[in-house]
Amino acid sequence: MTEILDQPWELSPSVALRPEPFGALAYHFGNRRLTFLKRRELVAVVRSLGGSPDARTALARAGVPAGQWGAYAVALRGLAQADMIRRRDTGDTGGEER
Repeated sequence: MTEILDQPWELSPSVALRPEPFGALAYHFGNRRLTFLKRRELVAVVRSLGGSPDARTALARAGVPAGQWGAYAVALRGLAQADMIRRRDTGDTGGEER
């Protein structure tokens, strides 16, 4: 269930975040989906995904208590299914570059 936390993620390049008092609105310009991020901590996690080696690190950087990581994994999975976040290509192919 929490394997998503061990993977590298980033905000989809087609998504814009608009800060709001409750957290943020995420709008996907490709599929025209609007998603409400209802916790400021979740917004901090989503913003830091691209600069973190994995989602677990992004959670730690945002100050989310480890006991809440399971709930955040569910939220991140939903954002991934909506294409708000996507797996980040780390460029590690395991072989020589040609």
